[in-house]
Amino acid sequence: WVYNVRSSGKIAFLQVRDGTGFCQAIVSQQEVPGPVWEAAQQVTMESSVQVTGIVSKHPKKEEYELQVRDLVIVHRAEEYPISKKEHGPDFLLNHRHLWLRSPSQWAIQRVRNAIINATYEYFGQNHYIKIDAPILTPTSCEDTTELFELDYFSGEVEAGGRKAYLTQSGQLYIEAAMFSHGRVFDFGPVFRAEKSKTRRHLTEFWMMDAEHAFVDYVGNMDVQEALVKHIIHSVLDHNQYELSILERNIAPLEACVKPFVRITHADAVAQLQNMGSDIKADDDLGADDETLLTKQYDVPLFVMKYPAKIKAFYMKPDPDDPTRALCADLLAPEGYGEIIGGSERIADYDLLVKRLEEYKLPRAPFEWYLDLRRYGSVPHSGFGYGLERLTAWICGIQHIRETIPFPRMINRLDP
Repeated sequence: WVYNVRSSGKIAFLQVRDGTGFCQAIVSQQEVPGPVWEAAQQVTMESSVQVTGIVSKHPKKEEYELQVRDLVIVHRAEEYPISKKEHGPDFLLNHRHLWLRSPSQWAIQRVRNAIINATYEYFGQNHYIKIDAPILTPTSCEDTTELFELDYFSGEVEAGGRKAYLTQSGQLYIEAAMFSHGRVFDFGPVFRAEKSKTRRHLTEFWMMDAEHAFVDYVGNMDVQEALVKHIIHSVLDHNQYELSILERNIAPLEACVKPFVRITHADAVAQLQNMGSDIKADDDLGADDETLLTKQYDVPLFVMKYPAKIKAFYMKPDPDDPTRALCADLLAPEGYGEIIGGSERIADYDLLVKRLEEYKLPRAPFEWYLDLRRYGSVPHSGFGYGLERLTAWICGIQHIRETIPFPRMINRLDP
């Protein structure tokens, strides 16, 4: 595909893309037969072509070019709607199916793919197996206020009809698989009917959830840190070209070889209040708070032991202070904020029942989950990362919509 073309007298310069990368193909009128030169004059932006030539090193740059000897037009593209001039975000989102061809989008999607591959690699090396959690669920793992409800399973109540939802996390299901395999993860699309329009929210996005037996909340953070370091190392090893297209300053990524910072929620609140935030002791961290906090550190930051009442029912309370949960959010530096959430899970049956009652959650949909505590319960923990948030940070992209091929947001369903 010719993603750009210009002609200078008797030389035509074609910027070509073959899926693996980009290259300049040079057509010299003196070096090719007449029909080939004529074909080069007919090429338009995004035309598809077959090009044959001799590879040569650029005389001044560390890159290679193709000295064209033959050129066949496979399809001459119509006038391409995305020109070299500036376009607004709505225009580019409306033409997302074409904007994916741009060098920046090409680079982002390849880094995204590298993150996925590195995740599978890390878990494979550490004896995890992938478990596929269902997309359709009868309940939420937290609450139903942000779930997409489906009528398909409703039917007659007396015939067992009930509400169903699109999943917001596969966590509860892979917990069940953990009791079979010890270390498990899943990776798939999840859905949040959250009425948010921020640069960090999508309606449909991809999450990786992992669960491991006999791992406490500290060991849980150790796994997260090792995984993120493995991913960054892999991207820096294999995707320098993509990062250069994105003009990503890689120094902050290289700094992540150092130990990640770990502070408590109480310490984070104190720091934020000293920096002028109006956050209260029992508040969750907002996006602005996370941005403010992470700009104080040059490596990712674990914020541990949030107030239990603002976290999910299944998180284990801190034995030393039951008002706190044994949990941690991992915040990316440079103001990117939360990329991972994790916790030690409640392993005790009676305590889990009590928490369901405190959260006013119906017991019936969670009976199968309580079974996990009836039969061979063990200490265990887990975490989940948002693929798009992780991709945004590693690529240095400000808006999360750029990190998924076809973003679904509160006001966007096309293309």
